[in-house]
Amino acid sequence: MSSPAPTTALPKGLAANPRLATWVRITPAATITIAVGKVELGQGIRTALAQIAADELGVDLGQIRMLPPNTADSPNEGVTAGSMSIADSGTALRQVCAQVRALFVAAAIAEVGLDPATITVHSGVFSDRRARASTTYWELADRVDLDRPADPLAGHGPETVPRAGAEVERVVGTDVPRLDLPDKVAGRPAFIHDRVLPGQLAGRVVRPPSPAATLIEVDTAAVRALPGVVRVVRDGDFLGVVAEDEPAAGRAAAALRAAARWHEVESLPVEHDLAAYLRTGPLDSFVVDQTEPALGSPGQIRASYSRPFLAHASLAPSCGIARWDGEAVEVYSHSQGIFALRSAIATVLGLPEQQVRVEHAEGAGCYGHNGADDAAFDAVLLARAVPGHAVRLQWSRADELAWSPFGSAMVVDLAADLDPAGTVASWSADIFSQGHLARPGFEGRPGLLAAGHLGNRIEPAAPADPPLAGGAGLARNAVPIYEFPVRRVHGHRLLRTSLRTSSLRSLGAFLNVFAIESFMDELALAAGRDPLEFRLAHVRDPRAVEVITTAARRAGWPGRVGPDGAGQGIVGQGIGLARYKGTGAYCAVVAEVEAVHDVRVRRLSIAVDVGRVINPDGVRNQIEGGAIQATSWTLKERVRFDRTRITSVDWESYPILRFSEVPRVEVDVVSRPDQPSVGAGEAAQGPTAAAIGNAVTRALGLRIRDLPISRDRIIAAMNG
Repeated sequence: MSSPAPTTALPKGLAANPRLATWVRITPAATITIAVGKVELGQGIRTALAQIAADELGVDLGQIRMLPPNTADSPNEGVTAGSMSIADSGTALRQVCAQVRALFVAAAIAEVGLDPATITVHSGVFSDRRARASTTYWELADRVDLDRPADPLAGHGPETVPRAGAEVERVVGTDVPRLDLPDKVAGRPAFIHDRVLPGQLAGRVVRPPSPAATLIEVDTAAVRALPGVVRVVRDGDFLGVVAEDEPAAGRAAAALRAAARWHEVESLPVEHDLAAYLRTGPLDSFVVDQTEPALGSPGQIRASYSRPFLAHASLAPSCGIARWDGEAVEVYSHSQGIFALRSAIATVLGLPEQQVRVEHAEGAGCYGHNGADDAAFDAVLLARAVPGHAVRLQWSRADELAWSPFGSAMVVDLAADLDPAGTVASWSADIFSQGHLARPGFEGRPGLLAAGHLGNRIEPAAPADPPLAGGAGLARNAVPIYEFPVRRVHGHRLLRTSLRTSSLRSLGAFLNVFAIESFMDELALAAGRDPLEFRLAHVRDPRAVEVITTAARRAGWPGRVGPDGAGQGIVGQGIGLARYKGTGAYCAVVAEVEAVHDVRVRRLSIAVDVGRVINPDGVRNQIEGGAIQATSWTLKERVRFDRTRITSVDWESYPILRFSEVPRVEVDVVSRPDQPSVGAGEAAQGPTAAAIGNAVTRALGLRIRDLPISRDRIIAAMNG
């Protein structure tokens, strides 16, 4: 076999995993198995990637079998994050499948004598116009060796790999039903929480009562004597139990918690003065964007915007399963980065990576770094105490809300000048935040909660941020989509960490877009101009123009402002616009709100441009879900704490949007088949928040700059 060709021309995921057999396997049962490194989080990526593979290979969707990613034999595509799965994995898989099809086309011509000029493949069957003979992928499987490197000379897409006859896409661009939903709708086992391995035991971990607490003493004798208890595990400040079943594990954990004495100290900031906390430092300050000459003054119109710490609040608390077999450990996790998790586990335990195998299993709800990796490592630590047995480790609701990494609190200071024509002449921004990235393996750190509790403690470092070129963290979407002659955007990352933070859906983009779009409304008011017209006067990108005008048209902008027809409350509309990360999906939102005793979002009119659309229904679902979550963040969510402990540990103290409060969401997908595909998952977060905030201002004449826009905040603003 020839040596691998240079991979510099290959898509990123394919360059890192260049062998075709890593991605595509022809199986005897008339199916084709596809392995990718991106995991299903409920975003529908399994379905979209199957659509791409089916079309490129010329098979039916039912002939595709998508494998759950695992670290033993799936391509390592890094972390499933940043709305990059379609852009990265889809591009790689498209080229892999096109090259696999080309190899089988050549084999069909050589083996069966099919006409090269008219050969086609449909439903996996190769034939030609003469229809005298045919063959299939499965009949040719022994003739084609896929254990070969991808050919970079074939280019980046299917257009450079010959396609015979009148072959056209059949499922890409159509509303294919999600492959993962039937089991979930029917209540069949689908999540890691449902998985039962032979001889499986139940585990619980007893966390410290507060982030800085240390264990003074614990009497485990009474716990060990409880019925069903198999093992009590202590390593430094790490406490856990292994039991025969879930009820026994729950009882044992409660008893262990009662038996432990802890030393607690005040280590948390003042919840009601997070702006001062974030500004105090020490800070890593850097330039995000700056025109020349640099802005000399901060601008005459100024405003500051903020958000609190936010929890993932996953509907199902995190879960992990692990089994030690000799010196090796097998792990099942709903992690978004199974390869990084493998490396982190190996690092903490001093194991070679090949002795750790991690397989992805779906969890019920997460977009970002929640407790999945931590629960998996908890399971590993408990399973180590009972080798040969699988241990299912289940977090509680309080564990999830208190110990998962949070999305960082943020403050954005904006300033601008208007020229005599009412146009923005200068723009200045300063963003203050903790870091937004502490995933396992980032910058060589394990990033696992229990690693900081073990006797051989690995102290966590302050969370960092992705580089600006990689999408940024606190500075994500800090540069406005608008054209301003003078710009200055600076970031300031806090280098100490009182509360653990990491990636939460859209990272810093949520508040940055909220701040930018709120300030644009404030500037429009100062200029005496309509908010939509004011934006259109400053945006040059025709794709941005199309989404904002489409959303405005759908919503009937400018709509009614004031008491509604039924006399129930005061209504108003507001607009938000952004291009996610400056390189991804364009999204515009018009929100219609009603203010009675509380703010209620009645309707969200959304337009989105994700380039080439793989599954329109999937795009709409992603945008709807993101908009509803953003509505919850904007109106309700806030991590609560005193100087010692997290106090928002249930749905009463950490409320989220109820089903009865979900607005009507209408999504227009702007088709751009000539443009590269980009992800939809995080595009709606910031524009939705901004649209709601601007709608509240139009309805009530009050500007609420600090999230959430709660009843208490509105009353405080009314009282001056």
